[in-house]
Amino acid sequence: MAATMANSSNAASAMMSVDANNNGATGGGTGNGNRSSMNNSMGGASAMSISSKPTPITTQHLRFLIMDAPRQTNLHLYIKECRRNHVTDIVRVCEPTYLGSELTSAGIQLHEMAYEDGHSPPEPILNQWLTLVEERFFGGSLGASAGRGNEQKTIAVHCVAGLGRAPVLVAIALMEFERMDAVEAVMMIRSQRRGAINEKQLRYLEGYKCQKRNGGNGCGCVIL
Repeated sequence: MAATMANSSNAASAMMSVDANNNGATGGGTGNGNRSSMNNSMGGASAMSISSKPTPITTQHLRFLIMDAPRQTNLHLYIKECRRNHVTDIVRVCEPTYLGSELTSAGIQLHEMAYEDGHSPPEPILNQWLTLVEERFFGGSLGASAGRGNEQKTIAVHCVAGLGRAPVLVAIALMEFERMDAVEAVMMIRSQRRGAINEKQLRYLEGYKCQKRNGGNGCGCVIL
């Protein structure tokens, strides 16, 4: 146990060193410089493309798609990606940059879970997020048959750049439902989406106390 905790601590230190070099200027990719109002995002000339390719994060029981924020002008491209990845729900963790009616027409449910950039998710947002994950992947009941028959369901989640608030929520779900510790969850996400989760967010995840959503067994959180 002591060796495992030491390894996790060393891994966390190495990851925070990488953050200092790679993420310090980005603040998790959701800085104020990247923000734009819905009016600006919906109007004006905008490239008809996806600036950052959506990232699937998949485990035995969970399927997520981490994205940056669509704009009204390129929302149809994100919808194509969502259909390709069997997305049933999109969680918006930042201010609106597009209207939700097109998602509804595509059969995708939009969930508003915005919280302030640079802060940890507040308790109501956490509860809303974990309830959605539980309902979609475990039918609202974490019994012996949990996770069966839900292979084609995916939850997409985005903030502004898809590097801060959205990956943090995915990491929490991995800790709650897959019994990962903070380092394992962050390493898994970073292996697929480079630059995700900065030092401050990593420290928050290390101190996160699981709500024991995984059948009452809790998660493998690192105890420091």
